[in-house]
Amino acid sequence: MHPSMHQLDQKDRRLIARIRRAVVEVAFIIFLFYANLLMGEFSATNGPGKTLAFACRDIFTATNFLIALMAALIGHGVVHYLRKKL
Repeated sequence: MHPSMHQLDQKDRRLIARIRRAVVEVAFIIFLFYANLLMGEFSATNGPGKTLAFACRDIFTATNFLIALMAALIGHGVVHYLRKKL
């Protein structure tokens, strides 16, 4: 294999690894956002007797997803910045 092809292959692998890491970090932040919303649905102030299905219908909305996505992207950016600084 030609040396320049090997270097390109290494760059491609690093890029794919960075993209995978970013996707995992963003997905984890979104998971935490929805977990927090779900816990809030079952707090004492929201009334007893709520079912999981009702809570899921209440929290899984397009607006909540956009908020979660924006927060996750900002959170990923902050973590990425701090990772480089430290």
